[in-house]
Amino acid sequence: MKCLGLFALGVCLLAACSSSSAQSQKSLAPTDVVATVGSAQITLAEVDDRALQQSAAEFGQVKLLQALYTARRAALDEIIANRLFDEEAKTLRLDRSALIEKEITSKIPAVTEGDVADWYRANQSRVQGATLDQVRTPIRNYLTQERMQTVRTQYIAILKQKTPVRIALEPPRQRFASNVSPARGPDMAPVEIIEFSDFQCPFCLRADPTVRQVLSTYGDRIHFVYRHYPLPNHPNARPAAEAAACAAEQDKFWAFHDKLFAEQGRLSDADLKQHAAGLGLDAPKFTACVDGHKTKAKVDEDIEAGREAGVDGTPAFFINGRVISGAQPFETFKRIIDEELELKGAR
Repeated sequence: MKCLGLFALGVCLLAACSSSSAQSQKSLAPTDVVATVGSAQITLAEVDDRALQQSAAEFGQVKLLQALYTARRAALDEIIANRLFDEEAKTLRLDRSALIEKEITSKIPAVTEGDVADWYRANQSRVQGATLDQVRTPIRNYLTQERMQTVRTQYIAILKQKTPVRIALEPPRQRFASNVSPARGPDMAPVEIIEFSDFQCPFCLRADPTVRQVLSTYGDRIHFVYRHYPLPNHPNARPAAEAAACAAEQDKFWAFHDKLFAEQGRLSDADLKQHAAGLGLDAPKFTACVDGHKTKAKVDEDIEAGREAGVDGTPAFFINGRVISGAQPFETFKRIIDEELELKGAR
């Protein structure tokens, strides 16, 4: 998601910094079963009745195959949720709307004025100069919808424990050629996450705590790879990427990575060299690497790999080849990671 249509006044809440191939997929017939809820089947035709009504504008510049999967998966998730709601409502002798009111709507934490003000202060770049009075109501609505989605997701998870759900809709997967990039976690971990990122991008900074949460939650089940994708509209991003690659040559990439995000406003040439010295790098060696653009080819290689994969903004993540665009919440990563672990029998 690149932009949330949150503010009627035209303020755009971006989830990714924007710059300006998915693999082949098994063809599905309309009668193919793409999910089961208990013993009930859901066919592709039923999903497409809902999915193909969505506007293509909802998917920005992603590849058509990925956009189609995203539309189908969103529709499938909604159908599954409704099936689960209806089954539980029948058990409790309620209708669906009464069940949702009882288990979801009534349990949404209230959004306070303090919550609105805190969000406003923390997201100045997203409101693009609007005053708090101008955006108070849209922020309140956004936070309410966000909390409602959290409660809804938690309740659906409870229902899935009662009624088994199996999804057979295969996502498109991007393959990447082997290369040498900074990585964390075992090479043979069941889940590989590749991030294309930009040190000057505020949304990459916002995604960093989520990445840390993913790594701490899943431990050695994740192999995490960082690849450079400096955007042309961020003048300090390219030098920072090359400098980080120079730090990698001294086995200091992750320390340098963390320093750049911790002080994102300090990415000048002098700042980069000062950061390196403060982290104990060999200063003459680092300076020669940076000034001589020794790592330019490495950064170029990452950029080209990203372009071939359809990356058009940062951050962009590929979880076993499945794309996530933008600074998405932990729950988005968790859903895909858990599905991949289940596929590999590694839950």
